[in-house]
Amino acid sequence: MKIIFSLLLALASGLAQAQYASLLKDSVAQRFDDEDLRMFLDAARQALHGAAENETLKWQNPKTRHGGEITLLRNFESKGRACKEVKVFNQAQGRKATNNFDLCQVDGKWRLLGSSQLKK
Repeated sequence: MKIIFSLLLALASGLAQAQYASLLKDSVAQRFDDEDLRMFLDAARQALHGAAENETLKWQNPKTRHGGEITLLRNFESKGRACKEVKVFNQAQGRKATNNFDLCQVDGKWRLLGSSQLKK
């Protein structure tokens, strides 16, 4: 799932989706088609750029029946940076995954940071 958020952040920087298809290996998102991935990324961008705490954004592709939820758990600050903790649930072709992530603004972009990089 870290790969998905890395993908999201790279796409937010304007890079093409196709360049990252190989990074999705062994994840639920590996089963996403292009439309699924677009819907997931749209929901993730909305969560990072405008969701309220405890707000859940849902997405589902009626064609594939793949879908998921992104919940903004909390806003916080770490090392002077604006940060967000999000919970991500995705399902595709019978596979499901739920993970929590901490993302912080670094040089104007949302970056997935490990616990060693955060001060909560």
